[in-house]
Amino acid sequence: MPYRYAVLGSGRQGTAAAYDLGRFGEAEVIFMADSDRGQAERSAARVNQLLQSDIARVTEVDASDPHSVAGWLRREKIAAFLSAVPYFYNLGLTHAAIEAGAGMTDLGGNSDVVFQQLALKAEAANAGVSIVPDCGQVPGMGTSLILYAMEALDEPKDVFMWDCGLPQDPEPPWMYKLTFSIEGLTNEYHGDCVFIRGGKTIRVPALEELEVVEFPAPIGPLEAFTTAGGLTSAARTLAGRLRTLQNKTLRYPGHYAQLKVMQQLGLFDTKPFLVGGQPVIPRQVLHTLWEHQIRAGADTRDLILIRILAQGIKDGAPTDVWVDLMHVYDDVTGFTAMEQGTGWHAAILTEAIARRAVPSGVIAVEEAMTGEAFVRQAAERGFDIRREVRTTPRPAPR
Repeated sequence: MPYRYAVLGSGRQGTAAAYDLGRFGEAEVIFMADSDRGQAERSAARVNQLLQSDIARVTEVDASDPHSVAGWLRREKIAAFLSAVPYFYNLGLTHAAIEAGAGMTDLGGNSDVVFQQLALKAEAANAGVSIVPDCGQVPGMGTSLILYAMEALDEPKDVFMWDCGLPQDPEPPWMYKLTFSIEGLTNEYHGDCVFIRGGKTIRVPALEELEVVEFPAPIGPLEAFTTAGGLTSAARTLAGRLRTLQNKTLRYPGHYAQLKVMQQLGLFDTKPFLVGGQPVIPRQVLHTLWEHQIRAGADTRDLILIRILAQGIKDGAPTDVWVDLMHVYDDVTGFTAMEQGTGWHAAILTEAIARRAVPSGVIAVEEAMTGEAFVRQAAERGFDIRREVRTTPRPAPR
């Protein structure tokens, strides 16, 4: 059965998602919707060229006006759409989806916004609409792989995740390249992380708890530290079932110290202060000064890593389950690893919504699809996800 899709925001991740919808989603049409028509045209042309079709079309949509978005979704009879615009539009777009009766996913990343979306679960269910926020790489794919690790245990107890998107060939001074929205990046470095510790949902400050994690050559040791928005709903859904749930972001050595300086200077803050009598928002200043230095170019080859350790009981014995994913830039499509990990996870959930495989309501990622089901879909897209189960001699968790 053909489905009518839309992608709001036709940047890097939205373009990758549209390609996946066209390849795997039984699409009749995919609207590339953006306030910048030129960007939407470039995105649609790329998708059509890759798919050798004219399935992607162009339209202008203002994501800041949910009512007009809802009207457009109704007129075009959109089965499901992806919000690939900055996170602060997602609550309004959730209302638009409910008003229009269209399914929705988004790239999330901000815990407070996601909790507000989840509070609309009954309203969406009454409208017969399925909405899954917080898709993408992490949150999103990371959450799905957490489930995949937990599903190998009879009694999961403690789950730890480490993840990143990094250049394959890092260059000083930053040893980092940005392949998504800078608003999403700096959002991760400010505020609190939502974790489970001692069986309870808690908040932990971002940019704390530094550790070093070893990876095989050529990657080597990476710094790991807390960042906001990586777990969110899972830290609430799995509280009481798990004793521990946490994630940390990985970076090449030396980058963490740079971020701490920015934090201590207040450059991640969004509250304005006066400079020469004029209000200035520190985060906007940082974006202006920093983005052009770290923005990935067309020749940037990147990689993504997700590593999960789930500890618990299997067949009566203490057991560790390790899940590892490493994925790299795709020379065939030209999609970065981050675009694939983020866009394709969101597309998988968008396609599931169109096919009515997700219950009505605002549904958390961890409740929308099993880990096993996601891994089957990911394998079709070339993701090499490895799971190793090891019985351990350590004392069983209590």
